[in-house]
Amino acid sequence: NGLENGVRKNFTGWATNSGFIWGRRTTMAYRGFKPGRWIQFYNEDVPVIREKVAGLDKLAPRNSLGGWRGGNNVVRKNKTGAFSLFGDYPEYQSIQIVTISKGRHINEIDIRENRKIAVIGQNVQDVLFEKGEDPIGDYIRIQGVYFKVVGIFRSERTGEQGSRDEQTIYLPFTTFQQAFKFGNRIGWFGFTVKEGFKAAEVEEGIKKVLMNIHDVHPDDVGALGSENLEKEFGQIIGLFAGISLFNWIVGIGTLLAGMIGVSNIMLIIVKERTKEIGIRKSIGATPLSIVSLIIQESVVLTAIAGYSGLVLGTFLMEGVRFAMNKFGMNDGMFRDPGIDLNIALLAFIILIVCGALAGLIPAHKAAKISPIEAIRQE
Repeated sequence: NGLENGVRKNFTGWATNSGFIWGRRTTMAYRGFKPGRWIQFYNEDVPVIREKVAGLDKLAPRNSLGGWRGGNNVVRKNKTGAFSLFGDYPEYQSIQIVTISKGRHINEIDIRENRKIAVIGQNVQDVLFEKGEDPIGDYIRIQGVYFKVVGIFRSERTGEQGSRDEQTIYLPFTTFQQAFKFGNRIGWFGFTVKEGFKAAEVEEGIKKVLMNIHDVHPDDVGALGSENLEKEFGQIIGLFAGISLFNWIVGIGTLLAGMIGVSNIMLIIVKERTKEIGIRKSIGATPLSIVSLIIQESVVLTAIAGYSGLVLGTFLMEGVRFAMNKFGMNDGMFRDPGIDLNIALLAFIILIVCGALAGLIPAHKAAKISPIEAIRQE
């Protein structure tokens, strides 16, 4: 559970029905073009993709300066910082979801009017502004161009990834192209798909349209790079389904081993109490009552041991969770370990059933004991 919680947290803030497509170099000659040509996207590609690709929901062209690691000089008064800069459409907010802690995000009017506005991450505010200072309405300078801060956001993720997200500045896509002389170039596309469609299908459709627009050979699959979050998320879900199945197999195997142990113990108990069972039968105890007695004892024995183990395991997991929170170890790939209550109760029920089954053979043996032979036995 701790590993699954950590991995799932990495997908927080991202639409799991989304993907990305970017250009690479061609490896095959086609329509008079030699191999080795770099595929560059343009604004004119956007309406063609939207028209021809079925199942496409949101299409978000993007540009960047400095990539994810930053490297751009952003200045505000006497303070500077290196941050990641992205030119985005409002549609991108459906792909990477952030929490606006103050102000607003980019909107359609910003795009239409080429407004010089910026939405900054929390870490950007911490570096460029004094503590308690309100960035909203103030200006930052990016490569000599001034942008007005209209919003501050926090990442949905935590730890190193969340910190990286918050070292980002979002600018209107059209303003970005104009301010940094990108012309009509597009760096890459983000997209989401409509309900009932698969991201892989839409991804393939976008690729086919782009390959046709930019004269790429249909078999030159390496000319366009892509990433499919739906596929990755599905693989993660499948992985943990497999781990869960393995856990159940091991767990049930352990319970069966315990059941055999309990059954052996009950056989010894029946042998030690042979005389007592004989006396009970001689004064009128029925075989059914003897069977019930042995099975009840087996169930009680199993339940007490199982419940004790369950409580001990729960306390151990809570102790680990407390220690991880106390020492700041809950932001990585392993977080919030614990025991699911429903699974714990189901395991306890299986344990009781196993206890009852473990007592069947000893109970059957006890019920067949002859009273006269049992009383004679020393």
